[in-house]
Amino acid sequence: MVKTTISVIKADVGSIAGHTCPNVKMIELAREKLSEARDSRMIKSFYVYSIGDDIGLVITHDRGEDNPEIHGLAWNIFKEITEKISKPLKLYAAGQDLLKDAFSGNVKGMGPGVAELEFEERGSDPVIVFAADKTSPAAWNLILYRIFADPSNTAGLVIDPVLHDGFIFEVMDLKEGKIVRLKTPEETYDLLSLIGTINRYVISKIYRARDNEPAASASTTRLSYIAGKYVGKDDPVLIVRAQSGFPAVGEILSAFAIPHLVPGWMRGSHYGPLMPVSFKKKHNIISYFDGPPRVIAMGWQVSNGALVGVEDNEPVDLFDDPVWDYSRELATKIAFYMRTMGEIMPARIESEELEYTSLPKVLEKLKERFLAPEK
Repeated sequence: MVKTTISVIKADVGSIAGHTCPNVKMIELAREKLSEARDSRMIKSFYVYSIGDDIGLVITHDRGEDNPEIHGLAWNIFKEITEKISKPLKLYAAGQDLLKDAFSGNVKGMGPGVAELEFEERGSDPVIVFAADKTSPAAWNLILYRIFADPSNTAGLVIDPVLHDGFIFEVMDLKEGKIVRLKTPEETYDLLSLIGTINRYVISKIYRARDNEPAASASTTRLSYIAGKYVGKDDPVLIVRAQSGFPAVGEILSAFAIPHLVPGWMRGSHYGPLMPVSFKKKHNIISYFDGPPRVIAMGWQVSNGALVGVEDNEPVDLFDDPVWDYSRELATKIAFYMRTMGEIMPARIESEELEYTSLPKVLEKLKERFLAPEK
């Protein structure tokens, strides 16, 4: 059987009024290029979204993960947007996430964020794509733990015989580039000991323990690790399969109900609450202190390799529900509270994470003025 692959590839290649949002011409060009790829049968279906200053491409195809043609398609779209629109219009941070000059077969390690999942379609295959802005891949650690390992969030872990067997988590060491696989519930404490260190260990993929069926995939790009300096937020994406042997849609979404603190926000250097927002109501446009960090949820059915939405391939806006107003209000209060601390930790991220900002220059300037205390 031919497998279906979902590839979500995103980049910040320029925006209006600082880090606020892309120009509509950028979205239109991406749609035009993906339409051509669909008409030529290179891909099965697509959707173009934006959140904050990021543009994301959701692509379905049958070429598998890490396919050079699919990655090259996304890279060329982002490059063309940059050269034809962002730079001529002098948009802010034009081409920011394109850290290399030429495509080398895979966009991983070149700047754009990528999450991909290849699977055999079930009788019915609901899929949710999450996209966050003004944060890093660490934003998914607690969320994915809640969804796939915490029975207080996901009732199916207790009462669904298939989920009861647990899940296998792939955790990536961002500094070493290595991966360890841990099974829950047996190794839950080992998992937590790693993913609690969010600036180094992030969850990259999750599989169902019973049959190794792919359940979720998250982007793991850290721009500062690639560039060796601060070049912008990492703004991660996440794919999660739902229902029929996986957590239900409602269980998946409930993991976002209480906004947790994530690194990023202003200049990528502060902790802020992850706010679930609607993309149809334009809640995905950032403002306060370049944030706060936020996340959108796009829901589809996958059928014969294509995205099926409410109308054509238009996804369900899963955070467009009055119940999420409480979460947004709570996130706003947390954001205001965190800003009362100014540049004092824990509002500002750890010093190790600030090595890519101006802090090293400040320390260098003051180095000779540090003296031993007088006896």
